[in-house]
Amino acid sequence: MSGDEDARPRIALTMGDPAGVGPEIVAAALSDEGVARAARCLVFGDVRVLERAKRLVKGAGPSFRSVESPSEARYAKGVVDVVHLSNADPALFEPGRVCPLCGRAAFEYVERAVGACLSGAADAVATAPINKESLRAAGLSYVGHTEMLAALGGALHPLTMFETRGLRIFFLSRHVSLREACELVTKERLFDALVACDAALRALGVSDGEIAVAGLNPHCGEHGLFGDEEGRAIEPAVLRARSLGLRVAGPIGADSVFHQAKTGRYAAVLSLYHDQGHIAAKTFDFERTVSLTLGLPFLRTSVDHGTAFDISWTGRASPISMIEAILVAARYAKAFRAA
Repeated sequence: MSGDEDARPRIALTMGDPAGVGPEIVAAALSDEGVARAARCLVFGDVRVLERAKRLVKGAGPSFRSVESPSEARYAKGVVDVVHLSNADPALFEPGRVCPLCGRAAFEYVERAVGACLSGAADAVATAPINKESLRAAGLSYVGHTEMLAALGGALHPLTMFETRGLRIFFLSRHVSLREACELVTKERLFDALVACDAALRALGVSDGEIAVAGLNPHCGEHGLFGDEEGRAIEPAVLRARSLGLRVAGPIGADSVFHQAKTGRYAAVLSLYHDQGHIAAKTFDFERTVSLTLGLPFLRTSVDHGTAFDISWTGRASPISMIEAILVAARYAKAFRAA
C-alpha cells in the first residue's frame, strides 16, 4: 500500500526523556497490533536508545529505521521510521537520573515533532514523558509540555482535556494551590472556559451532547449554606453561555457528574480544579487516561504519567497509556485536521 493510499493518520511520536520510561513504552507501544492498524507512527528520538529499550519489550519488538527527515519515512509494515537526532548517546547518561543532556534531547524531539505537524508532514503529536528537573538542568525554562507546545505552536491559551474510555474532562485550573483554584472560579473565567471547551470539542468532531460544569462545594453549596461560588459565579457563567447557544449545564454535584458523563449523559465535564478531575479519570481507569492539549494549531495527546525514574529501564513500565495516547490521536486526527 502506498503512502497516498494509506488512510491511517500520521502520528509524530516523541521518545521522551531518554533516562525515563519513555523509550521503553514507545518501543512497546509500537509493537502493538492495534497501533499498527490505527496509525502510521514516525518517532522523533535517538535510534541507539530505542534499540536498547527494545530489549526490554516482550517479543521481538519493532524494527527501527533511521531517517533524517519526515520526508524519508516509508511507513513500511513491520518497520518504524525514526527521525534520528543522535543527541542521546547511551554512554553519556544514567537511566533514572536527572541529566542536562536528556533534558535538551527531550525538548529537541518535541521541537522537531511540532515542526512536522506545522509543515503538514504529520497529522498529530503523541508525546512520551519529559522530566521538569532535566529541562531545568539543560537551561530550559519550560515548566512542562504544555508551555513548551504553546511556545512552539504560537498558542496563547492551550487547553487540557483528559479522556479515558469515552469520559472527557476539561480543567478550569490545574497546577495551582487549592486556595488559588477556588479564587479562580469567577463567572468571567468560567464563561471563557466554556466557550473554549465548546470550540475544542467541535475541533475534535464532537458536536453532540452538553458540557457539564462540576460544582465546587459539597452539594453545589446548598443555596449558599456551604459556599456561594455556585450562585455567584457558576450559574451566571452557564446562563450566559446558554444564551449564546452553547449546550452547557450546571453546576452539577461533583460527586455524581463524572459518573453521569461516563454513562453518556454529558459530552464532557468542566472540572474546577486539578484533583477534582484527575481523581475521577484515574479512578475510572488509571492506565488508560490520556491527556490532550487543545487550542494549538495541531492535535497533541500524551500519557498522563511522568518519567518514573524509579522504574525506568527495568522493563516494569506499562505501555498501556502510550498505546492509548496514540490511538486517541489517531481517532481524532482526521476530524481535527478538518476543523
